[in-house]
Amino acid sequence: QVQLVESGGGLVQPGGSLRLSCAASGSIFSGYPMGWYRQAPGKEREWVAGIGRVSVTNYADSVRGRFTISRDSAKKTLYLQMNNLNAEDTGVYYCKISAGLNVYWGQGTQVTVSS
Repeated sequence: QVQLVESGGGLVQPGGSLRLSCAASGSIFSGYPMGWYRQAPGKEREWVAGIGRVSVTNYADSVRGRFTISRDSAKKTLYLQMNNLNAEDTGVYYCKISAGLNVYWGQGTQVTVSS
């Protein structure tokens, strides 16, 4: 069984930064694709960033150049560094790990960008 727990969300002013963390428990972490998703009010959940088996990273066009995904296998933690935030980045952020046919999600952490 795998559990993912996100943290690091909060209220930030436009132009500010936040660092999200996703701590994993269980035997699955290293070598599996992981990603960050977000869901804004009234909208569908959307993919934000991903990191593959060999740590190749990819980003949605809307966040490329501002967000950085990384992971620390020793700490079994996935990160999302978010810089130059704007109101369109507001939403609940979720982490996901894909282990073959099994997909695990965290419970989400709220990010609100507002002045």
